[in-house]
Amino acid sequence: MPLTKRRRAMLLAAGVMLPLPVLTGCSSDDDGPPPPAAWDIASAPRSGTTGTGTLRWALDAAPTTLNAFQKTADTGTQRIAGAVLPSLYTLDARGRPQRNGDYLTAADVTSSDPKQVVVYKLNPKAVWSDGRPIGAEDFQAQWRALRGTDEAYGTARNAGYDRIAKIEPGDKEHEVKVTFAKPYTDWRSLFTPLYPKSVMDNPAVFSAPAAKGLAVGAGPFMVREVSDGSVTLVRNPRWWGDRARLSRVVFQAVPAEKRAEALIAGRLDLAEVDRATARRIRATAPDKRAAGTKQGSSAPGKAGAPEPSLGSGREAAGAEGGATGDTDKNRSQTRALSRFTLRKALDSAYTQLALNGTKGPLADERVRRAVARAIDRKALAKLVLKPMGLPSEPLGNHLLMAGQPGYKDHSGALGDKDTNAAQSLLADAGWRASDAGRQKALDGKTDDRGRRHSAPTATATDPATGSATDSATDSATDSATGMDPATDSATDSASGSASQSPSGTASASATNSERPSDAAPAAGDAGRSGRLGEAAVVRKKGRPLVLRFVLPDDRTAAPLSTVGERIARMLEKIGVRTEITKVSGESYFRDHIATGDYDLALYSWPASAYPATDGRPIYAKPQPAADGSLVVEQNYTRVGTDQIDQFFDQALSELDGGASRSLVSRADARIWAAAGSIPLYQRPQLIAMRKGLVNAGAFGFATPRYQDIGFRR
Repeated sequence: MPLTKRRRAMLLAAGVMLPLPVLTGCSSDDDGPPPPAAWDIASAPRSGTTGTGTLRWALDAAPTTLNAFQKTADTGTQRIAGAVLPSLYTLDARGRPQRNGDYLTAADVTSSDPKQVVVYKLNPKAVWSDGRPIGAEDFQAQWRALRGTDEAYGTARNAGYDRIAKIEPGDKEHEVKVTFAKPYTDWRSLFTPLYPKSVMDNPAVFSAPAAKGLAVGAGPFMVREVSDGSVTLVRNPRWWGDRARLSRVVFQAVPAEKRAEALIAGRLDLAEVDRATARRIRATAPDKRAAGTKQGSSAPGKAGAPEPSLGSGREAAGAEGGATGDTDKNRSQTRALSRFTLRKALDSAYTQLALNGTKGPLADERVRRAVARAIDRKALAKLVLKPMGLPSEPLGNHLLMAGQPGYKDHSGALGDKDTNAAQSLLADAGWRASDAGRQKALDGKTDDRGRRHSAPTATATDPATGSATDSATDSATDSATGMDPATDSATDSASGSASQSPSGTASASATNSERPSDAAPAAGDAGRSGRLGEAAVVRKKGRPLVLRFVLPDDRTAAPLSTVGERIARMLEKIGVRTEITKVSGESYFRDHIATGDYDLALYSWPASAYPATDGRPIYAKPQPAADGSLVVEQNYTRVGTDQIDQFFDQALSELDGGASRSLVSRADARIWAAAGSIPLYQRPQLIAMRKGLVNAGAFGFATPRYQDIGFRR
């Protein structure tokens, strides 16, 4: 999310600006159903639930604040806020904002000239848990706190609120009239969540720690208790909408590496898990396939993937027992895991390769483009997504995920993998290998899995054999590695990730998998392994092209390491040496990504339903501050252009939705061409869910409807 102040910066760009090719690519239909794997929930009618029960839901860490607009807010804060506070707009499975009828009967732009005016018509039944009707005073208090003029609040973001001129009661009862000083296309992003004026009117209450709780809310649930490791919600007795089908929701802090243990011990009902745990759960299914492989319905509440039946523990135990030595402990664990099903979807987040454009060889755009052209994004997406049965197409957009309205694949602005083109770009930038080095590389090069090639021969390889070999190698690689990075809140969970919650920090999170303890050591550090001989390295004025590739070094970061090692091998083919440096997950973002202490890095960004607003600070051109430092906002690659900024600024002020998306699309094409950030794939979202739990699972983009979650009768 945008930072408190919209500070922009300037960075002298090296290299040349290349013209954009005609972009066709794939695009998404705004009104069609969500793409495959957009979400995967166990849908069931509310009447089919017990209407009681306690749901234990895992968080990465206990939230330090219950205010989603504080700088320390994390995904746990967001999850809780969604259950206890008004969300004027929710998101569907395609990431499209939907008016929430529990709070709004209507919301419309009633004027655009001379000023944009939005009139919110509130549900007359909507009241805070203290009995006071939700009204204009709550909107006013939130605007004053978040507009960025009062330093006492220290907000994490003010995007949109800083464009408002005034807020007043509307002409009719239950109406709120918001007049903007500057047009704002993403006005639907405002006032979600909406806090009561008792929170927003007082900086001390605004900044209060989570332990203080949240005395007043207006959702189907309310906060009952906050402890060091959990937050307990109970039904809101003043809730006017559909009655919650659960009595309690307990959000429990359980680190990613301890999730499997907690599931086996019966301490959780719903948790995002790593790939190793996901495999164990899938293995308990009678047919040895993941329960819930069929994707969910195209709209919340309709029939989606069926919720599996409860009595498969015995067959699952037998299937798993033989593979694990048939020990009592393994049988017991298998029986425990057979009580869960796996729900999987493509997460509303993506993993990127970041290229630091401020210093060294990568300050030259031609070198960045060469690195990008050496990367086989399709192979990396396949490596991460295919083993879990998810669509394995690489992501073609920085600002929108596949299936979002306006999605187009703009990777053509940079070009597909092409070793010759990459080498030509390096040569144009002055980086060349000697003739002996080129021949040596040809005679003894390795492929991107580290397998050694012999010199070409006249004998053709049997396609069937080659395919089988590749498949076997992929399988072997996959079995030794975890899935892709990170939860959305790695900066908050001390795993060194880059979540884009309202805290506005990026995260290279790595909580979705783990490397087995007996896995082979890292093999991708070309700089130290010596696989790339000195003669094969490209040089400029006698200096070899060596890039420092910084990766997190903790147990849950194994997938990032695996992807990083594969990328290092790909770069060897064009004569680029990498020196992989692994740092503690705790300092990965703080001491390296945020400070620019890297050449190459892998981390993840959450996607947004409001790309004009939320993409702007990530890709804005850095500019110098008064003290001479570089203000980068969230652009940790430090690569940007004036034209990209102009497209974002125009998109923010364009009230026609189609025209605004077109400007965002043009910005994305330019971001690709600048080659500072290379999207690789959408992250997998793997959710362990207790059998019998319904209307929950892998939500993807969709906003959970908390009052519908329950246990089957």
